[in-house]
Amino acid sequence: MDIYNRLKRKISYGLSLILVTSFAIASLSACGESSGSTPVLDNQGSKASPDIQSTQSSEEVPAADRVKGSRDNTPVCLVPEAPGTTVYENEYAHLDASNISEGYVVVRYTGSSPKVKLQITGPNSVTYTYNLSTTQQLDEVFPLQSGNGEYMINVFENIEGTQYSQAFSQMVEVSITNEFSPFLYPNQYVAFASSNEAVKKGSDLAYVCNSDLEVVSEVYNFMISNIVYDHNEAETVQSGYIPDVDEVLATKTGICLDYAALMTSMLRSQRIPTRMEIGYAGTAYHAWLSTYIEDVGWVNGIIEFDGTDWSLMDPTFASNMKDKSLKEFIGDGSNYSVKYIY
Repeated sequence: MDIYNRLKRKISYGLSLILVTSFAIASLSACGESSGSTPVLDNQGSKASPDIQSTQSSEEVPAADRVKGSRDNTPVCLVPEAPGTTVYENEYAHLDASNISEGYVVVRYTGSSPKVKLQITGPNSVTYTYNLSTTQQLDEVFPLQSGNGEYMINVFENIEGTQYSQAFSQMVEVSITNEFSPFLYPNQYVAFASSNEAVKKGSDLAYVCNSDLEVVSEVYNFMISNIVYDHNEAETVQSGYIPDVDEVLATKTGICLDYAALMTSMLRSQRIPTRMEIGYAGTAYHAWLSTYIEDVGWVNGIIEFDGTDWSLMDPTFASNMKDKSLKEFIGDGSNYSVKYIY
């Protein structure tokens, strides 16, 4: 008897049980939470596009006083695919695990329930919970951010209220070829593609740079100088909120998820591994990021960049340092605690 038949059973879950890792739904009223649609593959994963798309920025030609740096600023946007080489499925769900070595899986819900949850539990026992699209059968992409080892992938259908039943379950053994892959591809929280204005802006900012560290500095300084914290959105944001990086760039306003998603998108499209991190800053649920710099490692720990040393990349906090109410709300940065990484 296969693992699905052994594990399939009707289980009633309250949201407090099934959403083990989505405390954000209840407690991110201050900073926002994301648990809706993910990057989607067109035509049920039968894309003819290559694994990587490279695009030149469509920004205007830089002003004469801008000197081109020695670093190539051409955006490189990795494109998830579902070739169907390794597939697990039943009447309720379709799991394409063909590219687990790249750090992601593709899931498509094929049942009829109007509300469906996906849970992925990695080798570190941290469970990530997502919404699956139910209005149409879409291939959706989810990261394997917990490294190598066994991942349990479960799909739950809503029965009524907060009660769910298990509809699909599959264990997969994951060995990721490049440890940075999950932090270079787009995913639910960090959705971007070569056509995004955010990607083009990242390329423009990187134009003058000679190194990855300079790119991070340019993007960081742009964020803290141009994006304004949206207190109204923070107070009214609903469960299921998904950052739209181009909207944030156009409006120059956003909550913590918006800041982190936009900056992460720009850096990943410049080939710089970046982790969007969610957890606690003081007593507030919050989102920030860390990034990997060659010869330096993962940059995290404090808030500011003093021109030499990087630490915790929190563009929300840094852009609002003069805002006393926000500072008190988020905390002083001394006790950031990561719960989830995307």
